[in-house]
Amino acid sequence: MSPTPVTFASPTKPASWSWEATNEEIAARYNVPVESIVRFDTNTSPSPPSVVAELLAAANWEVPLSEYPPSDYRRLVDAAAARYGVGRDELLVGAGADEVLDLSAKAFLLPGGAAIVPVPTYPMFGILTEQRVARVVRVPRRGADAAYALDVDAVRAAASEPDIAGGAIPGLVWLCSPNNPTGRAEPEGVVASLLEGLASDAASAGRRAPTVVLDEAYIEFAGSSLAPLRETYPRLVVLRTLSKAYAIAGLRVGFAIARRELIEDLAVYRPPGSVSIVSVEIGAALLADDRIARERVEATVAERERFAAALAAAGWLPLPSVTNFLLVEFASAVAADAAAEGLLSRGLIPRTFPAGHAFAHCLRLTVRNRAQDDRVVAAAQEIARA
Repeated sequence: MSPTPVTFASPTKPASWSWEATNEEIAARYNVPVESIVRFDTNTSPSPPSVVAELLAAANWEVPLSEYPPSDYRRLVDAAAARYGVGRDELLVGAGADEVLDLSAKAFLLPGGAAIVPVPTYPMFGILTEQRVARVVRVPRRGADAAYALDVDAVRAAASEPDIAGGAIPGLVWLCSPNNPTGRAEPEGVVASLLEGLASDAASAGRRAPTVVLDEAYIEFAGSSLAPLRETYPRLVVLRTLSKAYAIAGLRVGFAIARRELIEDLAVYRPPGSVSIVSVEIGAALLADDRIARERVEATVAERERFAAALAAAGWLPLPSVTNFLLVEFASAVAADAAAEGLLSRGLIPRTFPAGHAFAHCLRLTVRNRAQDDRVVAAAQEIARA
């Protein structure tokens, strides 16, 4: 069996994020050199853009590291507003998209409230809801034959009904497109249809439409942002990040895009100086160069297709993906555990899913570079022969 992911949860504390084991833990457990370990569980890039090293070497910044960054993150906001085509007052900077998710939960979820989570999806949506002492309304997505798309009718129904104990009607809907861990984007028009339906249902009932938080962490790999839908659905918050296509996950830079009144609601909860001067300077520089994300996405997509084909040839079943990761399906949860164990023993860390999860029979693998990906392919071939 694969090792249990590290977690900081306890029966007396709110739900929390579960990590896979650290590099050092894997090295000790399997007696492999720590420097040989490669993480395929984090959906990050194997290396940042070369310009990052150049900026760090120059380090001729106006604000020294001994000071806090400017409170308005002006350079970063200006660069993001220009890149995303939105107003400065429609942007909020956060320490990665995860901080913006946390701010959204604080701003739009009251204790005793409720939020809709179409599952399977990013676990933080449910975790943040529970941490706010709010009810998680899990709505199953459509099946594999429908690419795990949103069930619009089911989400609308859930958004209009209190629970059986007479609790609150859900005031928040968490969405993710492209979705993690399915690797698929919502079909064209699905999110727009959902927003239109939510607005219509709320108007008919004489209540405010729910806030919809749409996580677009992987959107650079999959097409156009749906941020323009905020014009017709005022309670839409769209999240963007520099962790994936821009490959600076370690610097923690993310954004909320929304109408000014929602940005003001979020800003109340933002801590001072959570995004560092280094992150501000490098993030602004990357956003100003339109080639960086485009070239990295093109390279990642090409490697994803090669990696998927090689895994399929080795007898594994990678599912279609429009992101920088692959969801790999096995015949059973037992087979997935055996594959995970085989990878871990070779210093390769996949993302696993707990027993009872819809994808307990799957592993999620980040697309990295050719040499690193080929280690997984070789392991898959060896595991198949064992």
